[in-house]
Amino acid sequence: MARRSHATAVGWIACDGLDELGAGQKEGWLTDAPLLAALHSHHLALAHPSLVFLLGWEEYRGPAEAGGQVRIRPSLPPPEGEITAVEWIAVDDLLALALGTSGGYLLLYSTEADLIHKQIVHTGRVLRLRFREIEDSPFSNTLSYELCVVMPGAIARFDGSDIKSLLQRWFDGTRSRPGEGKRREEGEVDSYGRIPYQVWNVSKLGMCADAAITGIMPPPLLELPSRERYYCAVTIGDDAVISAYRLSEDRSRSLVGTILSKVVPATFSTIASFSKMIWRSEQVQSKKPEVKPQPFAKV
Repeated sequence: MARRSHATAVGWIACDGLDELGAGQKEGWLTDAPLLAALHSHHLALAHPSLVFLLGWEEYRGPAEAGGQVRIRPSLPPPEGEITAVEWIAVDDLLALALGTSGGYLLLYSTEADLIHKQIVHTGRVLRLRFREIEDSPFSNTLSYELCVVMPGAIARFDGSDIKSLLQRWFDGTRSRPGEGKRREEGEVDSYGRIPYQVWNVSKLGMCADAAITGIMPPPLLELPSRERYYCAVTIGDDAVISAYRLSEDRSRSLVGTILSKVVPATFSTIASFSKMIWRSEQVQSKKPEVKPQPFAKV
């Protein structure tokens, strides 16, 4: 009886440029520590500290129909650091690639390697970028989006509607003025403005190795009801401390603080060993960018 396979081929990638990322040089190059990856339904992004490969594919039919490849080499001076995080931004029919740097910068690129936007989030290394789609109500088909930027002692949130507005203006401008993206890389055109965001300090119990904004929370019991939103953030520290925070959207409201903190013994915890394998401890960039970062919001 023939052996049955439960794997389904979804795409095929074959190109001769992956040796720049270490392909073919040693076994297990895909699990190399500096290599970053982000997967989209039609694109794969592979990144090293100074280079990003965009590889595309369509429905799997065979190696002869592999998608093309695009290289992104950001011009990053020393204060902006190197590439440390990568994530796809897909809002409706708009698609862009987000890069985080060790200097605390957020960069957005098109799939043709055009620079769309660049701004500083906060001083420090960007550990992870998380973009997610949120269903506003189980009884409606409306969706919203958010981008979470994780740093060793901070977490930032970008609303998807603000990102969509900037992307829409950029793509509309590119269609009317071809070649604008290349000029933006050289700094010859004006920016479309900063994307508004909020950043919170979550380093009360130590630096975090990873974090995420998980959803919206009700307000504290002792505070009056308001239209302001509160977000829940979960952090995992380098010392295996798992903490949950209530993040206030209004900077003028009182300090709320940590709502949960659990210290997990490193000698017995599987979470501790798992975090050491998945999340790498990195040193914070010593040189600060000249652009002043946005102050923290209330936690």
